[in-house]
Amino acid sequence: MSEDTESLDAIIRAMYESVSGPAGLDRDTLRERSLFMPGAHLVRVTLTDDGTPQAKMMDVDTYLKDTAAFFRDNDFYEVEIARRTEVFGQIAQVFSTYEARHALDDPAPFKRGINSIQLFNDENRWWIVGMLWDNEREGNPMPAEYLP
Repeated sequence: MSEDTESLDAIIRAMYESVSGPAGLDRDTLRERSLFMPGAHLVRVTLTDDGTPQAKMMDVDTYLKDTAAFFRDNDFYEVEIARRTEVFGQIAQVFSTYEARHALDDPAPFKRGINSIQLFNDENRWWIVGMLWDNEREGNPMPAEYLP
């Protein structure tokens, strides 16, 4: 078993590390793929031009293709700042509050949001089964209970 998947803490940390880094750095896509169960979905919530919420559903390969140009052109560091976790049997639901910066030492993040991460433990390791996220924005402030 990989150290990345032996605990909820480890897999969440690995997920954030796999998307963070300087511009031009090829992300460790093998590492990132290894965190997700085959068939997992990643769902990005965005707003259309008229403000209507929409969900962009992706598998892992589609997500990696969708973000490749952004990561190639931008420094991006996403870190977890708070977490709420519920576990029952072999499943877990993690609400992970994040901040994103262009440099780790930036005084303020350029965005914050919540990753809703669903996980499964097959008695050998944790797998991310699905992930849904939304960003803080006007009209969608971060609730105090999801902050440190």
